Amino acid sequence: MFSLFERTIAFRYLRSRKSEGFLSVITAFSLIGIALGVATLIVVMAVMNGFRDELITRIVGLNGQISVYATTPETSSDFNSLAIKIHSLDSVKNVTPILQGQVMASKGRKYTGAIVRGFQGSDIENFKLLTSNIISGSIEEFKANKGILIGYEFARKLNVKTGDNLGIISPQSTSTAFGSVPRARNYRIAGVFNSGMFEYDSGFIFMPLSLAQLHFKMPESITRIDVDLNDSRNVEKISLQLQEIVGKNWFIQNWKQRHSQFFNALKVERYLMFIILALIILVAAFNIISGLIMAVKDKEHDIAILRTMGATRAQIMKIFFINGASIGVFGTLIGVLLGIVFAINIDSIRIWVESLTGVELFAAKIRFLSELPVTIAWENILPVILISLLLSFLATLYPSWKASKVDPAKALRDE
Repeated sequence: MFSLFERTIAFRYLRSRKSEGFLSVITAFSLIGIALGVATLIVVMAVMNGFRDELITRIVGLNGQISVYATTPETSSDFNSLAIKIHSLDSVKNVTPILQGQVMASKGRKYTGAIVRGFQGSDIENFKLLTSNIISGSIEEFKANKGILIGYEFARKLNVKTGDNLGIISPQSTSTAFGSVPRARNYRIAGVFNSGMFEYDSGFIFMPLSLAQLHFKMPESITRIDVDLNDSRNVEKISLQLQEIVGKNWFIQNWKQRHSQFFNALKVERYLMFIILALIILVAAFNIISGLIMAVKDKEHDIAILRTMGATRAQIMKIFFINGASIGVFGTLIGVLLGIVFAINIDSIRIWVESLTGVELFAAKIRFLSELPVTIAWENILPVILISLLLSFLATLYPSWKASKVDPAKALRDE
């Protein structure tokens, strides 16, 4: 496509002489602009994809991919037989009956709101995100219905640790000779976990199902059944199947429905950020146009000589196309490498910047996660590369065409 003659002249023009220092500065800025635009886009997309993937993993890790809710406490009295029926489906991996309610937790004079989630001790193995992140204590007391599990942020707020007793006050009242009083009881802390998701680490208490049923005065009932699937891609289809099995006294909600607004917002934000940041590459492409136009103006004498020596208009156009496209190609490659390296080390860079400035850049309370997640995938990098190269190539067309239109006689006469 491009001859040796065309490539040689084009790359020679890239290496400007001292008298053409201004042109070399413009070329350098164009290359840097392309590289920074590509790198920024890759880093932002990697963080946004990582944030989404991590949230899905952690949300589904402590919740079923499908939840079967009881319409009333009375309808859930036969939950064991229903759980067995649901588990008989080939597509179902695990089934976990759950009783959940809001409480007030206390230790000394410290109080905080919390959510109690009760499930059978044998079902704790269904929550790998929980069992694999116990930082103190163990799950053995939980399995034996002798203790509860709390998050490390929750433990820090109330200044408690494994082996301490935690007071839990529920909205359900107990009748006494002096009237109705809130139901309160102390429970031993069997273990502390760190799931990496701030919402659970700071506000959830996991309790054996029998203790939760006793505490909430629901001895034979639950609030829902969580269902884990072998293949999460079939969640909509299996939801319809489950609805037919459970009947009208239960209703189905999968994780996509439960968090639809949240993940749709993330999806829209990702597309908008891609478009906005792609404008950085567009600005750098305009630098290529301005640089090439100035180069054409500066090289009119050289173009005229090449034309008189037999170079065709197409060859002149190819020379300046190679010149500008090279900036785009090298800038894109540098940007890809820079973006990947930065994305891989972004959490270390964040910690370094926070220690240097004293400003918290990534607040776990706001972002739900305690670490900055990153997912680098070629299906996300490839569109960035293609857009960068496309804009770079398009930016060279007009200056190249302008160079091919230089009149040799006029250029040499003016010289």
